[in-house]
Amino acid sequence: MGIVVPPNKAIVGSNAFAHSSGIHQDGVIKRRQTFEIINPDDVGIKASMLVLTPRSGRHALQHRLAELGYEVTDEDLDKVYERFIAVADKKKEVHDADLEAIMQDEMRLVPDVYTLEYIQILSGSRTIPTATVGLKQNDEIYQEAASGDGPVDAAYKAIDRITGITAELTDYNIQAVTQGKDALGEVTVKIRGNGRTVVGHGTSTDIIEASAKAYINAINKLIHAKEQS
Repeated sequence: MGIVVPPNKAIVGSNAFAHSSGIHQDGVIKRRQTFEIINPDDVGIKASMLVLTPRSGRHALQHRLAELGYEVTDEDLDKVYERFIAVADKKKEVHDADLEAIMQDEMRLVPDVYTLEYIQILSGSRTIPTATVGLKQNDEIYQEAASGDGPVDAAYKAIDRITGITAELTDYNIQAVTQGKDALGEVTVKIRGNGRTVVGHGTSTDIIEASAKAYINAINKLIHAKEQS
């Protein structure tokens, strides 16, 4: 029999699976049933969530970094954890984008297996969105074209064809990092593939180009994580 949660109690059920205490996080990572006597799916929640706060321990941090595609040694973890605590004390809650910034400062950047050489978009109110993408790998340029529900979707499908990697896009966010009509836009994407979740970033005055760069950045992280493992 499934468990039914009254509508006015839904938020309580959700909070029950958001663990911020270091002891709870460590216990959930080792054995989820320790602090969760029911399955999150039974109350309509996809999965447990570890909320990284100043109370989070090294184990929780290392676990989340691994989900983002970073394999961190114990020595490097000590340095990253110091930076993490400094950020957590100020923000109270550390998000994936914060961890990405910390890792880019403390660790070497992920090697660029693929880089964006060019992108061309055909789109309109009465036109099927189509993207032609050229990616560079080891001095070779590979080109593919694809259509999609929109220009970004078309671009991502073309990139998938070139790399041979099909990833699930789980989050997509756009924000302006400068002001004015020619504002520089930053796109942040979160994708899941090969059992890992990674975050990619891309910036450009062209939001479609920024979207492609962010997706390629995430794909490179998936490839790097697979090679490291």
